[in-house]
Amino acid sequence: MEHTLIATIALSFLFAFIAGLVAVRIGLPPLVGYLLAGVAVGPNTPGFVADLSLAQQLAEIGVILLMFGVGLHFSFRDLLKMRHIALPGAVLQIVAATAMGGAMAWWWGWDLPAAILFGLALSVASTVVLLRGLEENNVLNTVHGRIAVGWLVVEDLVMVLALVMLPTLGALKGGDATSLFTSGAFWQSLGLVLIKVTIFSAVMIVAGARLVPWLLQLVVKTDSRELFTLAVIAVAIGIAYAAATLFGVSFALGAFLAGVVINGSHISHRAAANALPFQDAFAVLFFVAVGMLFDPSVLLDKPWHVLGAVAIILVGKSLVAFAIVLFFKYPLVTALTVSAGLAQIGEFSFILASLGLIHGLLPPEGQSIILASALISITLNPLTFKSIKPILALIEKSPRWHARFNRNQDKLATPDIEIDHEHMQDHVVLIGFGRVGRRIGEQLDDMQLPYLVIEHDRHYVEQLRKRHLPVIYGDASLPGILEHAELTQARILVITTPERFQTRRVIELARKLNPDIDIIVRTHHDDEYQHLKDLGIASVVMGERELARRMGDEIGRRFSVLPVTASASNDEPTAA
Repeated sequence: MEHTLIATIALSFLFAFIAGLVAVRIGLPPLVGYLLAGVAVGPNTPGFVADLSLAQQLAEIGVILLMFGVGLHFSFRDLLKMRHIALPGAVLQIVAATAMGGAMAWWWGWDLPAAILFGLALSVASTVVLLRGLEENNVLNTVHGRIAVGWLVVEDLVMVLALVMLPTLGALKGGDATSLFTSGAFWQSLGLVLIKVTIFSAVMIVAGARLVPWLLQLVVKTDSRELFTLAVIAVAIGIAYAAATLFGVSFALGAFLAGVVINGSHISHRAAANALPFQDAFAVLFFVAVGMLFDPSVLLDKPWHVLGAVAIILVGKSLVAFAIVLFFKYPLVTALTVSAGLAQIGEFSFILASLGLIHGLLPPEGQSIILASALISITLNPLTFKSIKPILALIEKSPRWHARFNRNQDKLATPDIEIDHEHMQDHVVLIGFGRVGRRIGEQLDDMQLPYLVIEHDRHYVEQLRKRHLPVIYGDASLPGILEHAELTQARILVITTPERFQTRRVIELARKLNPDIDIIVRTHHDDEYQHLKDLGIASVVMGERELARRMGDEIGRRFSVLPVTASASNDEPTAA
C-alpha cells in the first residue's frame, strides 16, 4: 500500500484520540484508550490493520523518548529523602512480585527467561497512574504520597537496570531454575553487559555531563526555540543510538542517561518542556503498537492465566508493600495508600514485554496476558483508593485490630519524657511538620511559645527528637494519638495537612477531647473553605487567597493606594 507510514501514523493518532477521550470521560486514564486503539487497528480485530513493522519502529522511538523523560524527571533528591523506606521497600517488593509471577509462569510450563521477565513485568507500577491516583485523592503532597513517589523512583531505576540486562537472559533458555546460578554463559554474558554499561555510564557522567549541557547552552544563545527543540530531540535519540551501536547497550539506557545528564543542568526544565510534545506523541504510538500485539482471544483461551496475573498485581504485590510499610513502623493509613497506589502496572511493563518479544524471551501470549492484566488493574485502581477509608473505619471499630496495626508506633507515640511538663500547659498543638508546619514552628520558637508537634513521617519525628523538641509520632486522625498531646490543656490546635478527610477527622476527635479549643486550619479549596466555616472553624487559611491578597497589597503599595479593608471578604473565599 502506498503511503503506508502516513496511514499508520494518521489512523493510530485518530483512533488513539477517540479512545483516549472516551476513557477520560468515563473516569479512566487515557492510557487505557491508547491501548484499546491499538487493539482496534491491530491484526486481531476486523477493519483497518496498521503496518505492524512500522508501528514497532515508531514504538522504539516512543521507548527512547519515554526513557528520556524518565531521566529528565529522575530526582536523586526525592530518592534520598525517602531512601530509608523507598529503597529497601521497592527492592523487596520487586523481588517478591517477580518471584510470585515467575513461579506462576514456571508452573504454566514457561522457560526460565520468560518466567523471570513475566514476574518483572508484574512487579512495577505505572508512574502516570500512580500520580493520577494520588492527586485525585489529595494525598500527593502528604507523607503517604511522598513515600509512594519515592518508591516509584526506585522501581524505575531497577527497571532501567533490568532493561540493560535483558539480553543476558537468553543464555538461560532451556535451563531449569538452578541454571540461574550455574550457567557459565549467563554470568559471562552478564559480566560483559555490565562492563559495557559501566564504560558507557562513565563516558556519559564524565564527558556527557559537561558536553551535552554546554552544547544546549550554545543553542540557547541563538534564541531559536525550534533549534533548541531539535537539539534536545537529537541529543535524546542520538545518544540512544550511539549507546546501542558503539557500546552494545539498550536504546533505553542511552536515552535514560541522556535525560539524567541534562537533568543536572539549569536548562533541564526548558528541555523537558520542549521535548514533552514529541514525547507525548511517540508515547501514544508506543501504546498503540503494544495494543496492536494484544490478542483479545487470550481472555477466552486463558482466563485463569489473566486472573492469576491480576491477583498478583492487586493482592500479592499490594500485601507485600503493605507489610513492608508497616514493618518500617509507618501508620496504617500510609501502608494502605502505598499499597493501593502500587496495585497496577503500566509503561515499564509494556516496555519489558515488547523487548522480551524482540529478543525471543517471552511467548506472544505473555504480552497479551500482561496487557490484559494491565488494563484490568488500571481500571480497578480508583476502587482500591476508595477502599482505604472503609478499611480504616472498619479497623477503628475493632480495638483488637486497631491495637495490632498500631503496636509498632507505641515507642514514639508519646512525647519525649525529657520534656518539661510545663510544656503541656496552655500550649499549641501543631499537626504536621512539613513545609508549612516547619515554618510555623520557627515562628513559635521566635515568639518563645510552647508547642507540641504531631507528625506521621517517622523521618521527621526522629529529626525532631534529636533536637529535643516535643513531638508525637502518629496519624492525628486516628483515635489515641491526640490524647497524648494533652489537648484538654492546650490553647490552640493548628492543622497544616492539606488532606480533607484527615483534617475533618482531626477536628472531630479534637472537639470530643476539648470542645472549646481554638482551631486554625489550612486548605486549598473554596468548597472545603466553606465547609470548615460551616463546622464553626473561625480561622481557615486558604493559601491561594492569602497569596492573592499579599500580591494585591504589593501592587497597592507601589501605586501608593491603601488596601481596601478585607474584613468583608473574610467570609467569602476568593478563587485563585
